[in-house]
Amino acid sequence: MNTHHKRTALITGANKGIGKEIARQLAERGFAVFIGARDAAKGREASEELCKAGYEATFIHLDVTDPVSIRTACGTFSQKADHLDVLVNNAGVLEDHGEDILHLNTEMLDRTLKANVTGPILVIQDFLEHLQKSTSGARIINVSSGAGALNDMTTYAPAYSISKTALNAVTRQFAGALRGENIAVNCVDPGWVRTDMGALTPVDPLKKGPRLSFG
Repeated sequence: MNTHHKRTALITGANKGIGKEIARQLAERGFAVFIGARDAAKGREASEELCKAGYEATFIHLDVTDPVSIRTACGTFSQKADHLDVLVNNAGVLEDHGEDILHLNTEMLDRTLKANVTGPILVIQDFLEHLQKSTSGARIINVSSGAGALNDMTTYAPAYSISKTALNAVTRQFAGALRGENIAVNCVDPGWVRTDMGALTPVDPLKKGPRLSFG
């Protein structure tokens, strides 16, 4: 099925948590939403849930740690829509469980950087041609974290914190490179949210509330 909506949005990691809620709210605002997720069963479930509520939602298999999966997802998207207005890089991992930088497992750091930094870069690069076709001006939003803010960084989750600092830099780089393209590039810190990643209670009491950062 090809979408006839004037506005389209792709959200990575949209099968649960913050990504799923972003997809729901964008659907409520009249967007045809594309649910990017590496878990096919949960991705389809999230998409069907929105469709049953009367919105247009399409599942696209997308693993941000796999360049081939990203390119394939881009090809799938091009069969469903002729432009992309909003890209939300939400997918990410947090594997730190009490480690500090003195004992940081560098293999875990590599996995974290691959998902939280390299993934968003590749997704933006591959979907850029669709963003450039937006007639209303496209927007790229990278979901970051207060844990990546250098001005008040603690020892919390070093791999995750380092990756979010890098993602903030990625945001600034793309914002500068696309300044003349009518594509806004921002990052957002949603603050602590009760999700599978966020756990039942805030892990870091020094983290501040929601904070928005513009490129």
